[in-house]
Amino acid sequence: MNNFKDNFVADPHALARAVGAVMYERDTGVQTLGIRLEEISPGYARMTMAVRPDMLNGHGICHGGFIFTLADSAFAYACNSGNRNTVASGCAIEFLAPGTQGDVLQAEAVEQSRTGKTGVYDITITNQDGKRIALFRGKSYQIRGEIISDPAGER
Repeated sequence: MNNFKDNFVADPHALARAVGAVMYERDTGVQTLGIRLEEISPGYARMTMAVRPDMLNGHGICHGGFIFTLADSAFAYACNSGNRNTVASGCAIEFLAPGTQGDVLQAEAVEQSRTGKTGVYDITITNQDGKRIALFRGKSYQIRGEIISDPAGER
């Protein structure tokens, strides 16, 4: 096990962390929104986002698009955690309660199924008190390529 990929085969958690770091470095969208990658492992990701005043809609609550983006981001990190380029083929969200200014929302993505090139992921969005804000289900499709292709992490 002297080569880069063999080391990650032996430790899929290390691979997931490396993939998460590379993805986050490239992901200016989540960085701009203040979304943080808190944890990643094979088929799993947990991300957080503080609801800022500029994220409020006309009702004074967190715009659903920002909640969707947080959930979609956790979904993306979870389904790419195995270092296979994977994109969304479909998703749906159910809003259960509003997010409010000052809330710290958490999206926890969990792989439910991965067969061949497709996967299904459930993402639960909660606030800092554990109150469910939304439920999101994402379906993924694996495309060509890898996030990390060599020891230097070059893409």
